[in-house]
Amino acid sequence: MAVACRLRSLTRLRFSHTNRRSFGSAAQLQYDYDDEEEYDYNNGSSSEMEDSLGSVSGRGVQWVVIGDPLTNRQMYAQKLSQLLKVPHISMGTLVRQELNPRSSLYKQIADAVNQGKLVPEEVIFGLLSKRLEEGFYRGETGFILDGIPRTRTQAEILDQVADVDLVLNFKSTEAGLQKTHLLHYQDIHSVHKSMNKPLEEYYKKQRKLLNFNVAGAPGETWQGLLAALHLQHMNALSSSQKLSV
Repeated sequence: MAVACRLRSLTRLRFSHTNRRSFGSAAQLQYDYDDEEEYDYNNGSSSEMEDSLGSVSGRGVQWVVIGDPLTNRQMYAQKLSQLLKVPHISMGTLVRQELNPRSSLYKQIADAVNQGKLVPEEVIFGLLSKRLEEGFYRGETGFILDGIPRTRTQAEILDQVADVDLVLNFKSTEAGLQKTHLLHYQDIHSVHKSMNKPLEEYYKKQRKLLNFNVAGAPGETWQGLLAALHLQHMNALSSSQKLSV
């Protein structure tokens, strides 16, 4: 399988080795990766979080951003990537770039879209592994990944590609939805919360999950996020660096 070959070529990205696992039926599954895109102060002890926040010496952070699509998490992921000087890799962007007739994946992706289906998981991981491999040869040693994984199976596959340091889980609260007049999206919020639970449990067991509640304005949320990640010292905001929306 082409995807498995690409994953094997990416073992150089890892800084510890794990046993290889087969894709099994994972490549048959399909998911939606294109999001539009509450700090939980009681989730784990400070020592647990400090263990997860740091990157391995000699490389950049390898963070994953998951969570409620109503939180505008892509904006915060982009800001973090600028602050930490690692690329922001959006799965939705990678897919859209292949919606070009010159792409070898165009027909496969376009057929799925035209039939109202989701892009096959094999295509998704093929694009991701290619992007990481290209980044490796450009000298990239870290990333902030957004839009994947969506399931525990995907998280297990991702563990074969890179050593994820931290999984930042953006959550919207009912109070936050009220403030932003998004109460009509409560059904979306409830469905996403239910679907995301197995993924949260997977990373919680690895002591890599950090929940962050988005309940305020973007500027306020950004400052809270920096505090949650212990990154205030790196930010040193000037008037030209303030978060814009």
